[in-house]
Amino acid sequence: MYFLLFFVSLHTYAQCENVAVPFQRVRFHDRIRDEQVKCDKADGKQDSIIRVGKNEEINLQVTDVLNRKIKEIVCFIESNPAIASNNDKIRQLNFVEEVIRSFRVAWKGRKINPAMAPLLIDNFEKILKANIDSQSMAPYIHEVPYEAGVINSEVFNKNTGYQDSKKILYLKYVTKYPSLILTTIRPYVKESFADSLVVVACKNDPKQLYDYASSTTSPEGKLIRQSTNPMVQTVAKLSHTPNALLYYPFLDDLLSGIQSTDSIKKVVGDGEATMDSVGYYKLLVKTEIAYYHRLIQKDTPVAMFGTNGLRDMLQRKALRHFITPINELHDQNNLAIRMKAIQPLTAEELYFMMVMGENDIYTSSYKHSFSRLTQLLGPQPRTDMLLMNVKMDFFKKFIKMAANFNQLDTFLKMMPHDNATTLMKAFVSNLEEKSNLEDAVDVADSYSSINSRELQKNMLEDILANEQKCIEENNTKGRVIYSLLRQIFLSFDDNSIDLTSQLGIPSIYSLDYNYLADEKGRVVQQVFFYGDEDGKGIFPAFLNSFNRAEWSITGKKEWVEIKSTRGKPVWIFANRPLDSDQNLDDTAQKHLGNYLRDLDINPSIVIHRGHSYWLPGTIKRMPGDAKIIVLGSCGGYKNLSEILDISPDAHIISSKEIGKGDINRPILNYLNQTLASGKTIAWKEM
Repeated sequence: MYFLLFFVSLHTYAQCENVAVPFQRVRFHDRIRDEQVKCDKADGKQDSIIRVGKNEEINLQVTDVLNRKIKEIVCFIESNPAIASNNDKIRQLNFVEEVIRSFRVAWKGRKINPAMAPLLIDNFEKILKANIDSQSMAPYIHEVPYEAGVINSEVFNKNTGYQDSKKILYLKYVTKYPSLILTTIRPYVKESFADSLVVVACKNDPKQLYDYASSTTSPEGKLIRQSTNPMVQTVAKLSHTPNALLYYPFLDDLLSGIQSTDSIKKVVGDGEATMDSVGYYKLLVKTEIAYYHRLIQKDTPVAMFGTNGLRDMLQRKALRHFITPINELHDQNNLAIRMKAIQPLTAEELYFMMVMGENDIYTSSYKHSFSRLTQLLGPQPRTDMLLMNVKMDFFKKFIKMAANFNQLDTFLKMMPHDNATTLMKAFVSNLEEKSNLEDAVDVADSYSSINSRELQKNMLEDILANEQKCIEENNTKGRVIYSLLRQIFLSFDDNSIDLTSQLGIPSIYSLDYNYLADEKGRVVQQVFFYGDEDGKGIFPAFLNSFNRAEWSITGKKEWVEIKSTRGKPVWIFANRPLDSDQNLDDTAQKHLGNYLRDLDINPSIVIHRGHSYWLPGTIKRMPGDAKIIVLGSCGGYKNLSEILDISPDAHIISSKEIGKGDINRPILNYLNQTLASGKTIAWKEM
């Protein structure tokens, strides 16, 4: 008996001092302690510190609440005379164990930010005390974020306020995820808030509302049809209209009376097969300009964004009816035939076609479309007036594309000098406000495409002004972005600026052999060929470019292996351009990639030989640690962002316009000769 009492007292001291805990409850204290230990171990190390992130202050707060605060709550339970019976105390101790376990599971499942632990436990304590007094937990669930509320509501799922708490949590949930309203609302269709949620769902995704409204028997369909909201009523009515999705982009105009279903039907006709595709596209462009004007007035049109919204439909129609037809005729030399699809379009309509097709338009398609656009501006073209006509919508994207295709200087010269200066000032402004660096990269791109020294000077001055503004506003992100752009702009003209020492990045001007070589001293290249007519035509010339006195060529069924026989070891692996119609070229690339991996051969140079529409295949199989990437294709330049996501340190050689053998062969010959000699590759010399 003495030993037993001593054993009990040890556990009692561990969780709660100065309170005698009967033996029958010790194991419940132990279970709580076990959960605390599991939380300690959850960061990968049991050291009495629960690390949920890099902020040590937050780590200490979480550690404190899951140890000291939990201990206080346990002592409160053991010492509280209102919790009289043994079973009642066990029930409360089980609540404590459950909240710690639920937190740990949610943390590891990434369903809660672990820094929320202090708030969670504080809320738990309030509900625990309310529950002891038979009070509803709903007011306390209302106080906390959804993630904490879910845990505590399920811990106390017998509380009188459980059902009310579920409703509160549902509203918190759909506020965070409005796209899920209609997929989750069925249990709540009779609630007073259901109608307002339907309105939110309609604004968020009219297409989804249309799908549910088309059902005449489902609870969701009935709820939608009962709504008195004009927008919901209009969508519900459209759900029974043939080809309703074609009307959705104009929903705002339908609600305001600017357009009617009858007026839209004149171009929609009986659907995709019989519609006036040009007339429909023109109507989309007109509506986009009007909607964007509202957007800059801080009045966001309901049907502008999202699936089947205006911009989604505008892009799909631009691709289907204009970009795809002119791309598919890229081998057609007769421009009247090649560009026939875009002949009915105005300059403004061509503008939107081009920006909507940024990722799909071929280089030649872009150049001919740009030429047509400037022609439509008349004998004295004013590109600034074009931008005013489209309300400056997508102007940064248009400038980026013009720079990528070497047309920016031409575009800027077609407006007064002061307007061009103002435009480029707007182009480089507010880069820090974006969530990614795409606009900043576009600015860096454009600088090298401008031939006017004065415009370049003005851009640099604008960069400096924005950098100073961000410094004064203590905007770290903006300061870094504009500092980088400043140094890159200056290095463009001043070879003495060493970006490697200033920015801590690999050299951008040269690469030595050892940097490219693998651990066995070899520089390995992988060349991607494609099995269309052009690929089959250039492959023999590629092989013939290697002097047999200096290179050995070994033919395999699906690829060739080319190795230097003099100087440094340079190994080149190129798949054969086998028939693309049968997907044999892709299969050869896959097999070659497997072969290289099996032999632990890692290419540091990747070369793409083929049209730009084959480039996604190369990117898909591209090694992530490539140091040089050669895009021997038309317009491969516009894929830089995607490539740098895979190989962030790569030096990329790419054409901005037409890539062809006369350009690619000298580049590749220079690379191979320099590598075999062991010399440093210097881009300026090349």
